[in-house]
Amino acid sequence: MTRFADRVVLVTGAASGIGAATAELFANEGAHVVGVDLTGDGERVLRGDVTDPESVTVFVQAAIERHGGIDVVANVAGVVRFSHVDETTLADWQQHLAVNLTGPFLVSQAALPSLIERRGSIVNVASIAGLKGQAYTAAYCAAKGGLVLLTKSMALELASRGVRVNAVCPSGVDTPLIAGVASTIPRDIEAPLLDRLGSVLPGFVAPAEVAEAIAYLASDAARSITGTTLTVDGGTQS
Repeated sequence: MTRFADRVVLVTGAASGIGAATAELFANEGAHVVGVDLTGDGERVLRGDVTDPESVTVFVQAAIERHGGIDVVANVAGVVRFSHVDETTLADWQQHLAVNLTGPFLVSQAALPSLIERRGSIVNVASIAGLKGQAYTAAYCAAKGGLVLLTKSMALELASRGVRVNAVCPSGVDTPLIAGVASTIPRDIEAPLLDRLGSVLPGFVAPAEVAEAIAYLASDAARSITGTTLTVDGGTQS
């Protein structure tokens, strides 16, 4: 398929996991992809920090200068760690909000003039943790819950200017991030609270499955969809 022939897609968190799968999918379907990541190599993936307004301005302008504009922003970059709420440090709280909530806001805001001009689309990667309570991840829940409502607010405001804004809410995804997260789960937990995260379908979600959801929401097939959250969670919400 070439759903995105000659469209310009900016993907944050593009060096691995969901971001890498998303960048690959859009590229395979004809898009000019500009990937951004803290660990970018400067060539295939630009080095950039979504929490730094100056860095955001630089990589957004780089995408526009390379390809003439931006049609789709996929805000994928994220961070998550487990901890008891009474042991969560202020620095950890602030980092969760900065990467998971402020980052998508800054990137979307910087790209907005081009998105309005080209009647583009924003897809935020939130989480099922933004839709229901999840123990031992208070900072992550707060940030992703904020991202869900940021998505809905922007969708309402930008509809008349031709920009759609949606969110994908995955459960556990088989990525390097989730592998690192497991090591942060406290030993003294209440197991039933973690059991609430279990899905109907076995196993973790694959990054490519989340990428497909992102691509659908960014495509013309979803032209009547804005302000929605699409769960890719194996039935966790059932």
